[in-house]
Amino acid sequence: MDKKLAADTLIDVQDLTISTKQRTLVSNFNLRMKPGDRVGLIGESGSGKSMTTSALMGLLPEGVSASGTIQFAGHPRNLVEATDKEMQRIRGKDMSMVFQEPLTALNPLMKVGPQVAEIMISHKTAASKSAAQARAVKLLESVKLPDPARAARSYPHQLSGGQRQRAMLAMALANNPGLLLCDEPTTALDVTVQRQVLDLILESVQERGTGLLFITHDLSVVANVCDRVLVMNNGQVVEEGDTSEVFSNPQHPYTRGLLAASDLNATDADGRLFTVSSAAAYIPPSAETQAAPEAVVEEIKPVQEHSQSPADSAVEPSALISVKDLTRIYPVGRSSLFGKRSEVHALKGVSFDVAAGQRFGVVGESGSGKSTLLRILAGLDQPTSGSVRVAGSEVAGARERDLVQLRQQLQIVFQDPMGSLDPRMRVRDIIAEPLLVPGQKADSAKHRKMVAEMLGSVGLPADAADRFPHQFSGGQRQRISIARALICEPRVLVADEPVSALDVSVRAQVLNLLSDLVDDYQLTLVFVSHDLGVVRYICDNVVVMNEGRIVESGTTEQIYENPQHAYTRTLVNSSMSLRSELALR
Repeated sequence: MDKKLAADTLIDVQDLTISTKQRTLVSNFNLRMKPGDRVGLIGESGSGKSMTTSALMGLLPEGVSASGTIQFAGHPRNLVEATDKEMQRIRGKDMSMVFQEPLTALNPLMKVGPQVAEIMISHKTAASKSAAQARAVKLLESVKLPDPARAARSYPHQLSGGQRQRAMLAMALANNPGLLLCDEPTTALDVTVQRQVLDLILESVQERGTGLLFITHDLSVVANVCDRVLVMNNGQVVEEGDTSEVFSNPQHPYTRGLLAASDLNATDADGRLFTVSSAAAYIPPSAETQAAPEAVVEEIKPVQEHSQSPADSAVEPSALISVKDLTRIYPVGRSSLFGKRSEVHALKGVSFDVAAGQRFGVVGESGSGKSTLLRILAGLDQPTSGSVRVAGSEVAGARERDLVQLRQQLQIVFQDPMGSLDPRMRVRDIIAEPLLVPGQKADSAKHRKMVAEMLGSVGLPADAADRFPHQFSGGQRQRISIARALICEPRVLVADEPVSALDVSVRAQVLNLLSDLVDDYQLTLVFVSHDLGVVRYICDNVVVMNEGRIVESGTTEQIYENPQHAYTRTLVNSSMSLRSELALR
């Protein structure tokens, strides 16, 4: 029997259990929110966060069922038992959702303005089609899209990631819903855009008195946005309460582990990041004044003597990588039959040196030129002009056969391990592949022994060699990528956003592993990332890129503590850390 909600309750979820025929995915989930409440739902991949929100929206996939009670203000019926037709009247009107990837959530064949208008037309909340279209432009303006009229006439692919997410937010808020669900809405965004979108979400729900349920694995985001937090692990809520209280005084070991792994400013007695398994010694931010020696706060790596300005044209004798006046121009097709061919200047006079043994960070946002620079360093692309020497090999102008030595001296770990590992090959063959030199006979026994040693070095069991990539978790696949990169004993390891797709606990493990391997193998590390916290932990020198240029360079301490360029200051100020967000509460 359906029961009536209390007058001040927006949504009341009791004993929500989600399961397939084989297993239970979420057990006894409970949530009560009032209008205007901002609640964070945190946990790692597979914890049940997204499945819970799908159940609230009535969007569970086929073969998955729910039981329990979901009572929503204005609807006497238990939403668990509601038909799809009944849920269609609620979705987009009383309850809306902002998804993680707007490009897949938006219709690519429909202009943005009509998509925003459509949700008002379908729920009959606008007097006419023209009124809905006019309001759509005003909504796009309210989410601070530049030139909203033009944005309304654009297709989703013509907007940037941050602009698409703003359009999604406008659509979600079009009918002034009582509850807004946000499922990792800023995970794929650059740090400055993330900060803008979070501020916009917060401002929008506060203006409207909308309840916000924010799903994420990023604890600093929750500390910034939410008043209350629920922590999920293996389909169950293991801890809940006021955000400041939970984050400063966690009661459950899993919560403490998540906090410890998220806090890149705290290291253990050995100078390593805390992981979920080593979190017992972690002291949360509120207790930092009583911090014991096991938790070192704000530890900065020692500055190395060989750091230098990229503008300095003199090459140090110890420079293992030397880049001088590097430019890369890509031709772009004509926009019309008789139009002029245009060009994209991806790199504009980039110069820097990296000394042997250095941990060198390259930071910047999407479109800054990081990936183009990385491809040229690895010999996967050729510069338009300039010089690039890596471990004695000149990359500029080199033919493929001339780059054999470079391939042995420099290896890459990519952002998405699943995309860079051949799904049809066993791990043994994936890791041994760099050892196969054209024209030389393969020594199978020697290769098997080397693969076994590398698996041990990256913390994987010996039997992993016989398995396929899909049989591993994301963190384990990244370990396989690292093993493949190091098996031919390179002098330079280039890591391209190697932890951005990983959960926070796995991120800490992989960063510790990378740091250890760089020391053990005496590697020179080039670490490319948009995450300033990660770069601060692992690198001793940093260059900051913006629109194809290096705008600032120096030691990690100099860049983070005293940024000189306006763009660097914006990056540093937009970067979110758990400690800084809690300090502002």
